[in-house]
Amino acid sequence: MTTLCRAFWLEAEGQAALREARLPAVAAGEVAVESRFGAISRGTEALVAAGKVPQSEYQRMRAPFQEGDFPFPVKYGYAVVGDIVEGPPERIGETVFCLYPHQDRFVLPADAAVPVPQSVPAERAVLAANMETALNIVWDARIGPGDRVAVVGGGLVGMLVGSLAARIPGCDVTVVDSNAGRADIAVALGCYFAVPEDAPTECDVVIHASASEAGLATALGCAGFEARVVEASWYGDRTVAVPLGGAFHSQRLSIVASQVGQLPPERRGRWDYRRRLTAALDLLADPRLDILISGETRFTDLAAAYAGILSDPATLCHRIRYD
Repeated sequence: MTTLCRAFWLEAEGQAALREARLPAVAAGEVAVESRFGAISRGTEALVAAGKVPQSEYQRMRAPFQEGDFPFPVKYGYAVVGDIVEGPPERIGETVFCLYPHQDRFVLPADAAVPVPQSVPAERAVLAANMETALNIVWDARIGPGDRVAVVGGGLVGMLVGSLAARIPGCDVTVVDSNAGRADIAVALGCYFAVPEDAPTECDVVIHASASEAGLATALGCAGFEARVVEASWYGDRTVAVPLGGAFHSQRLSIVASQVGQLPPERRGRWDYRRRLTAALDLLADPRLDILISGETRFTDLAAAYAGILSDPATLCHRIRYD
């Protein structure tokens, strides 16, 4: 196998490049992976590319196998699907998902290369990291059968949360987004759709995933008496206003944070990160989820196209195709 690789780096705000590097030799307990597909996580990566990771979060926000330090230069990303080309003989040729930055070939511990189920195409498996986040949000939300659920923010994670909630028997799930063009996507995933002015009220559970003050206000307005509002957005270094006047106290609302870096307390005794990621991959055996792939760019063109991908409001999951 070639010992050279190319990796995507954010050199400075608005500056991206592909750097060539030499791969280390594959040691015992490691595998070498040749990338086939990747995915850009638009929300998080846009904040990283803009240099807006708060200094207090530099360590917690490090991606697995990241190189460099925030703000710049940094090799970032966490969704690659590829094939094992070197390592234990029984794993050669295996298609795997890896939480790894955007890179065409890499070496990592064998247990960090998670097998993609045969029921999940490699092209769709790039959604695994986002599905893992969505699964954690659903756990934190404690959605039960028959619940009336609103998901405010119809981006990639919001749509995945909606798709999972809609699989729970009897759940009535509405995705709320200011972009009415996303109605067909919500409906395809088994949800209703509403623009903010028509958002449902008296919901049992509300998930906020729009990363905006207006969205948070809408989410609180959707909540019924003693409802649970799950804040799934990450605002980076921004300070946001939370509308705690009006009916917030009389409705006895609860606001709960959800972040994929930690498993919910009630699951930590039985679940670990590997089990959660494996479950997320299994949940991708649903061809309806292909509607969430909103574009594709070849890895060789990524540095030039990256800023446009992040700034395009139509972007859900933008897939990277490696040559």
